[in-house]
Amino acid sequence: MGQLVDLLDWLRDAAMWRGSSGAGARIVEHVQISAVAVVAAVLIAVPPALWLGHKRRFGLLAINVSNVGRAIPSFAVLVLGTQILGLLEKPIIGSVSVFVALVLLAVPPIVTNTYVGMAEVPDDVRDAARGMGLSEGQLVRRVEVPLAIPLIMAGIRTSAVQVVATATIAAVLGFGGLGRFIIDGYATRSSGGYTDVLAGAVLVAGLALVTEGVLGLLQRALTPKGLRKADREQGALPDDDEIEVDTAAEVPVAA
Repeated sequence: MGQLVDLLDWLRDAAMWRGSSGAGARIVEHVQISAVAVVAAVLIAVPPALWLGHKRRFGLLAINVSNVGRAIPSFAVLVLGTQILGLLEKPIIGSVSVFVALVLLAVPPIVTNTYVGMAEVPDDVRDAARGMGLSEGQLVRRVEVPLAIPLIMAGIRTSAVQVVATATIAAVLGFGGLGRFIIDGYATRSSGGYTDVLAGAVLVAGLALVTEGVLGLLQRALTPKGLRKADREQGALPDDDEIEVDTAAEVPVAA
């Protein structure tokens, strides 16, 4: 109970939110670290997954390759990048080691969901679009991508939340973010640093929830109105917030 009271006092103390080492600045650093990694993962993962899903080929191979990012522990990437390869800080992306670790973590859900979303577009819809004279590029842009948007965004949401939660490891290398409170607080635990640890953990959890909520609203905004209306009327498909495909075992088509 005493720690909970100390935590509430910490969160209500305006002094803890001010300055370059305050909670406000740490949240900005954490968002920057996470956003750069997620944007890079989207740029790396979405284009090839769209093409593979459209062709319905090599999906299982691509997803298994992307899942290598999950098989390698993020902390191992930090050690290899920093101690062995000598990767340090760069403009925009910050710590190269942290950036690589977070991108490897973010890519698999995006690849899987994008591929599945594209591959599950019904054949009769594709045939009807081709029958109307649409080229393959127009078919992708005007038909397949809009229908796959809920699954694609679900993959991005999953990746973003994982990255926000894992970005605390940046503090291990001396960089910023909310992990700073956890690392520094644990180092001074004998003199009351546990309150900083709890505050850092609560702020990371809160930021992950905000990320989930914001991307959920973006997903709903990007989903065509006709598709949302049809889903509600038929009740055959899950709500946008419930869609999440993140396993190679559910890949419907692969070659």
